Amino acid sequence: MSDDIDEAIDWQGNEINCSGCAHEQLNAAGGCKLRHACVHDRYARRIDRFFNWNPALANDYVKHPHFEVRAIAAKHASPFYLPPLLDDPEETVRWNAARRLPKRLVLRLRHDPHREVRIRIATVLDPEDLMPMMMDDDYYVRLVVARRIVPSVLGRMMGDPEAEVRRVVARRIPSDWLLGMISDPDARVRLEIAERLAPDLLTAMRKDADWRVRHEVASRIPLGELAELARDEDPLVQEMARGRLESRSGAAMEKPA
Repeated sequence: MSDDIDEAIDWQGNEINCSGCAHEQLNAAGGCKLRHACVHDRYARRIDRFFNWNPALANDYVKHPHFEVRAIAAKHASPFYLPPLLDDPEETVRWNAARRLPKRLVLRLRHDPHREVRIRIATVLDPEDLMPMMMDDDYYVRLVVARRIVPSVLGRMMGDPEAEVRRVVARRIPSDWLLGMISDPDARVRLEIAERLAPDLLTAMRKDADWRVRHEVASRIPLGELAELARDEDPLVQEMARGRLESRSGAAMEKPA
């Protein structure tokens, strides 16, 4: 197997020469290979292959000046060498170190300046450690938090500025909080609420501005509340309401005297 790129250039743009390399003996033994598995190559695939072949050498490279080498070495190095990498200037290095360290050591990355690090941290931390991230500036970080944090604290995110976040909140908040979101400005959020509300509470949403919400209401609201929806301006809502009313009438007629 060989790489498509037929060159051996280091991260500074210089041609790689195995002669005089610290791993010359390793190369002779087949432990590395020019243009294929080389720690000095600027291509990450070749660096990664080098450490896959020689994971015991990773500790020696966690301070390498090229960030790709540090990032890949962090995937193999002893955890005792990793804490300083949480302060590395490159986000890839910080994350590769964080994913292998105890969660108590990576809590400070909840406020990392790079969104990708915060997103990844939000996916691995315990739910009880996510509260400081509920108001993150990045909507996707908040989306991950909303999916994972314990539902009992989601009340703080019911007014999130991003509708996708509020949709997740609507799916997960305790049922007795649902009425607090029936006036959400986004119809998709209100539909999530309507799908979860108990039938006897759906009356509060029978005049919703969106036909999809009214259709959901018409499908489950108590029969005694259907008359208005049977005259709804939307034909699909009308059809749902009238169908249920007709089914009730038909069932009543079939009952023996």
